[in-house]
Amino acid sequence: MTAPLMPRATAVWLVENTTLTFRQIANFCELHELEIQAIADGDVSGNIMGLSPLDNNQLTMEEIRRCEADAKAELQANPLERNVKARNAKAKKVLSPSQRSDKPAAILWIVKNYPELKDSQICKLIGTTKPTIEAIREGSHKDSAVLKPKNPVTIGLCSEKDLDKAIAKAKTAAEPKAKPAKKKAAKPKKKAAAKKKTEKKKAEK
Repeated sequence: MTAPLMPRATAVWLVENTTLTFRQIANFCELHELEIQAIADGDVSGNIMGLSPLDNNQLTMEEIRRCEADAKAELQANPLERNVKARNAKAKKVLSPSQRSDKPAAILWIVKNYPELKDSQICKLIGTTKPTIEAIREGSHKDSAVLKPKNPVTIGLCSEKDLDKAIAKAKTAAEPKAKPAKKKAAKPKKKAAAKKKTEKKKAEK
């Protein structure tokens, strides 16, 4: 089964808005059951806003109700053609006209939320060019006045996994490397210096 867009955000929504079991949610989101329990306990994903799989046409309310009534039932996602992520994977990232037109909005979202990402990383994630990214950063893009940020994962331009991976890589690169500690020059011992001075005086006599 193909995981939903933004699995953790979807899991948060299902935990908060349904009576599905942890196992059912874990299987649908392709996460570990203990992670779902941690989300329910508030130990993880506290800063993640829930994403409704109903709004993304990944699940129907009828399907959720069916599984709430039967704890052994498994959630079945909507057909692949209605799952943006699965459709893109199957079609080797062939984007629809609306997705292509949303690229500038997705770039703006990344630039605002993750400024540490390099242009080369954004190019790889969104499938765009460096001049376009530069124009959006500088506000000189032809649509800058009307652009509204859009999460590239939600609109199917990249996967949550790829985005997380790029962010982690950028943060690691931005961390200052620890400089090796300089060894302090050993100070000459006072006794040894005094001894040498005494020997020198004797030699002069």
